[in-house]
Amino acid sequence: MRSMLFVASALALSACTTTAPVATSSASTDPGAHEAEFRGLYKELIETNTSFSVGSCTLASERMKARLLAAGYPESDLHILVNPGPKRPQDGNLVAILPGSDATQKPILLMAHIDVVEARREDWVRDPFVLTEDGGYFYARGASDDKAMAAIFVDSLVRFKQEGYKPARTIKMMLNCGEEANGEFIGADYMVKNHRALIDAEFALNEGAGGRMDPDTGKYIFNGVQAGEKLYQDFTIEITNPGGHSSRPVPDNAIYELGQALMKVQAYEFPIEFNDATRTFFRRMGAITPGQEGQDMRDAADGENAAAIRRLMANPSYNATLRTTCVATMITAGHAPNALPQRATANVNCRIFPGHTQEEIRQKLVGAINNADVKVSLKSPPETPMKPPPLPPHILGPIEQLTEKMWPGVPVIPAMATGATDGRFTTPAGIATYGVSGIFADSNTTNAHGLNERVGVKQLMEGRMFLYQLVKMYAGGK
Repeated sequence: MRSMLFVASALALSACTTTAPVATSSASTDPGAHEAEFRGLYKELIETNTSFSVGSCTLASERMKARLLAAGYPESDLHILVNPGPKRPQDGNLVAILPGSDATQKPILLMAHIDVVEARREDWVRDPFVLTEDGGYFYARGASDDKAMAAIFVDSLVRFKQEGYKPARTIKMMLNCGEEANGEFIGADYMVKNHRALIDAEFALNEGAGGRMDPDTGKYIFNGVQAGEKLYQDFTIEITNPGGHSSRPVPDNAIYELGQALMKVQAYEFPIEFNDATRTFFRRMGAITPGQEGQDMRDAADGENAAAIRRLMANPSYNATLRTTCVATMITAGHAPNALPQRATANVNCRIFPGHTQEEIRQKLVGAINNADVKVSLKSPPETPMKPPPLPPHILGPIEQLTEKMWPGVPVIPAMATGATDGRFTTPAGIATYGVSGIFADSNTTNAHGLNERVGVKQLMEGRMFLYQLVKMYAGGK
């Protein structure tokens, strides 16, 4: 890891306050200016607990709204929209709007989720809901995922207003709740279905990609751009049986049948596929990756070379990029220790390559298992399949130009996410969503969703400068 630290002023170490600072009249277009104010905003957002069990996205939204009001935004351009469910008033989403001067250009949407994964104090080295700076890193739940981008977007909007910046293209920001809530409430889905006009935009910037750095040398390897993602779907595989007394076993055993079905799922290989994002990923990664692996990437991208692909598949990340994957993640079976099982079920989690429906994959699982007694069903209602958004020059060009300006020689590499972001709701709704942050990290130590989540201080401040400038490049104006 890099040992260089981003120099911070003493004010940056001041305690968090839940009252937004009063906007100042001084303005600076220096992308790295006002770092102390950003640190205070980031600290306030981090230390507002937004976990599903005990936290409140509504409180976080109210605090970020207060900062925007103090910067000069009118109430009419700030909207907190709360989950209408009677038991979840804490699931508030914030939308902020900075109007543009050119009505012929569709807006740009800045989106970030403000809810976080659960974290228990006894498991962490430090309190997960207190922002701690140590050894060149910020530690906290949400330090990276996804309050880093949320804080940067709020900070940018505050600075735009204070500077008197007048964009040509309207800039919208959506801080949404529920991305980590396992389907209990998903703010992006709610906003698309119920407040589509409010967040309407030509395209959106979102989480899902960042810069990659070498864990040993700290060298920046590439700046990533996410263009599309796989479709998430859980399937339930179920066997039922009359059961009976365990002293009289019979060959027809629900647990054994389930095990055999899962072994067939394990053995089944979905076909290799490419799209523009994944082909470009392997081609550009191949250009900067030495040895046989780099050659395999180039060969796979250019000619879909079978031998090269087979070698790449040994890497779980590359394998997931090349095909649909389905994997057993949970099992429930039996009802008593002294009885033959009457029911055995398993959850099979699939990440579906773009272009396929959930029903198509269900039928593939049925065919692979090839047992009429095994029921395969969708565990949850299917989400809308998504076609990966294109990467035209007016989208990719500014990212490449700014990357070269800030980190000369570091390439920009598009990729398809093998996980899931809120882009799975906005892109199918017609808002092409791209993951880009300019925050570089070693993927082995970020620990998003895990213990002691962290982000490099220097890298966070660079991401702040990157996104501040990138938004202006897209929005135009003066």
